Amino acid sequence: MIIKAPVKLIGNNGSPYTRKMVALLRYKHIPYKIIWGEPDEYLDWNNIEKPKPVLHPTFLFENSEKKITAVTDSTPIIRKLESKFTSRSTIPSNPVLRFLNYLLEDYGDEWGTKFMFHYRWYDDKDIDNAGTLLPLYANSTLTNEELSYKKEKITQRQLGRVWVVGSNKKTAPLIDQCFKKIISILEDHFINFPFLLGSRPSSADFAFFGQLSQLVGFDPTPRSIIEKNSMRTMAWVGKTEDLSGLEPDSEDWINDSKLPETIKRIFCEVGKTYVPTMLKNEEAFNSGEEKWSAEILGREWEQRTFPYQVKCLKWIREEFRSLGDKDQQKVLNLLKDTDCERILN
Repeated sequence: MIIKAPVKLIGNNGSPYTRKMVALLRYKHIPYKIIWGEPDEYLDWNNIEKPKPVLHPTFLFENSEKKITAVTDSTPIIRKLESKFTSRSTIPSNPVLRFLNYLLEDYGDEWGTKFMFHYRWYDDKDIDNAGTLLPLYANSTLTNEELSYKKEKITQRQLGRVWVVGSNKKTAPLIDQCFKKIISILEDHFINFPFLLGSRPSSADFAFFGQLSQLVGFDPTPRSIIEKNSMRTMAWVGKTEDLSGLEPDSEDWINDSKLPETIKRIFCEVGKTYVPTMLKNEEAFNSGEEKWSAEILGREWEQRTFPYQVKCLKWIREEFRSLGDKDQQKVLNLLKDTDCERILN
């Protein structure tokens, strides 16, 4: 895959992954061109292979035959960008921190989106807000009739996808509980560190930022929760939007000998919530089951089986196996008593 500057993408301000990637491009000083809109409206799928699924943002790269390739998965896109644009790296050079960053990025992308998607499409006022703003972010000159049509179309499409993140009446109290817990930890963390892994942003920061950009700046219900529980998180989101002026240093990462107490607490949340759902989902997928349930923090979590999460788990394990024996042991020691080690077997 050939990556040229300026990097081209199609996205929406109401998309957490668009905001994740645009903030990362700004930080790394990578020139980019963005179309604010829907990929289906700008791309001819008869000539370009359609990614599965079509999501925001859709990046447009070239293949070896100089044909446009549309790609959407932010984590491997970041690694491709890092291999081309090596300065101001968001991937720690230390292999132990690199794995921990990968796990945190996956958690931000895949568990953090449960918070975002749930709050956006659960309460009537949030549904109305999102249904109105998303088409206007793509095109503010829509007529009222066009806006009404697109609002209904987007709303029905997204309401039909809430099963992907496991949002339903049964899981709603648990999602709310987990969200309040993680932002309370971030409130404590940002007292001592400007970013997750020290004094410079990692790809995990941009994953957290992507989801929080919506929870803080787009959706009414989670914004009110954050205002009450973590003003530092709100300030961090505002700052992380554009880190192009930050001057990172190679010494800015945390030491791999001992995790800060607040990061250890985040990994404990990963182990108590994300890990058991990932393992149950994998078990259900391997058994051909369409639905599964698990006990999370004393509450029942029920969800349809999601094949993509099986891939995420596979990639986490591959990242871990790529480490040398000593670094693997370091990771296991750092994650001891968090339950995260359960997914590394």
